[in-house]
Amino acid sequence: MEKYRGIKFNVENLKKEAPRNPKIQRLKYWCKIFDKYNFAPPYENGSCGNLSFRLKPKTDQFIITGSRIGLKSNLKPECFVKVCACDLKKKKVYAMGIKEPSSESIMHWAIYNKRKDVGAIFHGHGPEILSQAKRLKIPTTKKQMPYGSVGLVKSVLEILKNNNFLIMKNHGFIALGKNMEEAGKLTMEIYKNCVVK
Repeated sequence: MEKYRGIKFNVENLKKEAPRNPKIQRLKYWCKIFDKYNFAPPYENGSCGNLSFRLKPKTDQFIITGSRIGLKSNLKPECFVKVCACDLKKKKVYAMGIKEPSSESIMHWAIYNKRKDVGAIFHGHGPEILSQAKRLKIPTTKKQMPYGSVGLVKSVLEILKNNNFLIMKNHGFIALGKNMEEAGKLTMEIYKNCVVK
C-alpha cells in the first residue's frame, strides 16, 4: 500500500466551521468499530480509512471523516468535514470544516453521484478482508492506482455497477449501503466470512 502523503486535490474551504448533524454520532460509532476490528489500521498521524454519509437524498453532499485523524480517538466535531461539491477535472473539493476532507473525498463524491441509492460509504484496509477477496469473489479493480487520484476513482466506477462491496487492488475495500447500518453490517458480514475456519 502506498505511504500516506496527504491529500492530492485542492480544497476550497467555503466555511471554516465544524459540521453539525445528529447522524455524526452514529458515524463516530462506526469509526470506533473500524478501529476495533483493524479495518482502518493506524499510521503516524491517523487511520487508514474514511467513512461518510450522504446528507440529503437528492444531493451529492456528504459528511466525511477529516484527513489525518485517528478513528480510535475521541472524535470531536472538528474531525468531520462537509463536502459540498467536487470537480473531477480540476481535482478540486469544495468543503466546510476545520480540517481538510479525507484523501478519498473525490471517490466518495463520485460514488454518491453515480449511485443515488447509496447513503453511506465506508472505506477501509482490513488485512483479513483484502487477503480473502479472491476466495470470496469480491469485485476488484483491474489495476493498482495511487490513493486519492482520479485514476483510482475511474477504476472504481468501472466496476461499481450495483455492487455494494468492492476491492481496490493492493489498496483497500469499499462498503456501500443505503445508510450507515447497511454499510457497517455488510463490512462485518464480509469480515466474518474471512475469519471462519
